[in-house]
Amino acid sequence: MEMSQLRASGTVRPIVRWSEPVLHTPARPVTDFGPDLQALLADMFATNTAAEGAGLAAAQVGVGLAVFVYDCTDENGKRRAGVICNPELELPQGDERRLVELTEGCLSYPGGYAPLARPSHATCRGRDHHGEPVTVTAAGILGRCLQHETDHINGMVFGDRLSARGRRQMRTLHEEAVSRYPDDWPVSPAAPRD
Repeated sequence: MEMSQLRASGTVRPIVRWSEPVLHTPARPVTDFGPDLQALLADMFATNTAAEGAGLAAAQVGVGLAVFVYDCTDENGKRRAGVICNPELELPQGDERRLVELTEGCLSYPGGYAPLARPSHATCRGRDHHGEPVTVTAAGILGRCLQHETDHINGMVFGDRLSARGRRQMRTLHEEAVSRYPDDWPVSPAAPRD
């Protein structure tokens, strides 16, 4: 499938929550780039769009494959969308490394946000939806998304990177908001804020 078809043909799936083991287990590599993967990716794009996310890893729809989709803006405000299978993340080192603290959230922990410092930019190498080599380098929201989604591939959620105080803050916000999100969200929409 072409990218435009992937982004327009999927079915929204429920997003699994942090309590699910699939989110805390390293994903297995993608080896088959056939129709099953294409259908999964189309569903992931549809789910990410319905949830108004920046990116979504396969684990977040309950599939333990090393792949994520992204659809967000880069440091120049340009909207970019794509797929990275079997991602390998490269972060700046030495004098090039600069941390930026931004408020981060996760679709698998709805309503929970906390400030998190991450490197200002990242490069992610892997395979696209056809199995061809792909490299994405970005700062801004996309740069953070590359890091966040690669964490999911490695069985890590962003809360694992927070201090105890940050986890408490995030948990409080999540507990205040979670009743708005049905168990099958975003198949069923979240209730409006009061």
